[in-house]
Formats: sequence, C-alpha cells, structure tokens
Amino acid sequence: MGEIALPENAAKILRQIRKKYKTEFDALRVRDRELQILQVSDIEPLLKGKDPFEDVSTFPFWVRLWEAALILADTMVAMPLPPNKRLLELGAGLGAPGLAAAAAGYQVTLSDYEPHILDFQKVSAAANNLDNVEFRIIDWKKPPKMIKFDTIIGAEILFREEFFAPLLDILRRYLAPDGTIYLSHNTDRSSLSPFLQMASEYFKIGTISRKISTEDKEITILLNRLQFLDSAA
Repeated sequence: MGEIALPENAAKILRQIRKKYKTEFDALRVRDRELQILQVSDIEPLLKGKDPFEDVSTFPFWVRLWEAALILADTMVAMPLPPNKRLLELGAGLGAPGLAAAAAGYQVTLSDYEPHILDFQKVSAAANNLDNVEFRIIDWKKPPKMIKFDTIIGAEILFREEFFAPLLDILRRYLAPDGTIYLSHNTDRSSLSPFLQMASEYFKIGTISRKISTEDKEITILLNRLQFLDSAA
C-alpha cells in the first residue's frame, strides 16, 4: 500500500528505522477495525537461517506478527473495558494487541526491552492516530517503578525458563488487585505449562482455545486468563 501521512516526529523515527530495516505498513483487520502495523518486509537478513526455537536467546521474536498476537488483538476488541482503563502489554514486539486495545478505548502502555522495538510501536501508533498509547522499556529482571494496571497482556512471551520468575514478579507487581491478565500462546509452546504451574500459587487461571488458519495449516492458540487469588492480591 502507499505511504501513510505521519506527524513529523513519527516520520523522523521512521526514517531512522529505514536506515536499518526494509519496512512497510500492513493493514490488520481486527473485527470492525483496521490497524496499520509497521513491519519488517524482509526478515531473512535478520533470521540468517536461524530456527526460532533452536536458540531462543538470539532469535528476534519481535519482528514477526505471531498468530497468538492476532488472537489476543481480537480478544481485546471483543471484550473492551470502559474508557480510561489502563492496560500494559509486556514483550509487545510490533504491538498489535496493545494497539487494538487502544483503538477499543484502553489507556495503553506498550513495552519491550530495546529502544528500536519501541520505535516500530511509536510509528504504528501515530499511523493509527492513537494518542492514548505510552511506551516503556521494561527489563524484567530490573523492573522500573510503575503504576498498577487494570489489564496486563502478552502474546508469545514465554520462551526462556530463566525469565519465568521475573515475569511472575512483574505480573504480581503491576497488576491491580481486581485486575486481569491475558496470555496468548501457541499450543506448541512446552514452556507454557510449567509457567502456569508456577503462577497458580498466586492466580486463578482460566483457559480457552482458539483456532486460526494460516496459509498451510491450522494453529491452536491457548488464551489464559489470570486473576489474583483472594489471598495473593
């Protein structure tokens, strides 16, 4: 599609991004909304033939719009909370679920661990005229002081066992006492079950499955809803 008119600050960020990456805006339909998501149009130079699950410490997971993120984005639009509810997306990558939530009326904070990932999010937010989005770098092992959020979401964020305990600490630290967490993952992720087992000490956990079709197969996504146990809030 053609170029999207951006405010100058976002256009400047996009020019810097394009010094390193080939990018394009892709339209993402989420129910009755259409979002423009800035994506890397040629990821092969970044992947360099890597298998994403052979070495999860080096694979750039943020460059892909994962099926779990699409399901989570749909969930945010299907179950919007009243305006001014605060939402945090952890490990947001390209930020589709959080941007969909912002379009649905949430006050959104998109987060990840490197500035260049947030740059993609900033351009996409500007392309969709969303002024209810903030951006934060969050190191899960050294989390900053932040407000509590009514909703916390994450898609495909459970890859490395060493981050399970820090993530659990972040969820407990940042979630409001009556808040809700939504985690979305491909059923192939063997790391999901061990993490949920850890989380069950503090949260009551519900699970539903959603199917999504790709070009060559059907993928099952597990959507988990976590809420504090009464004694853990």
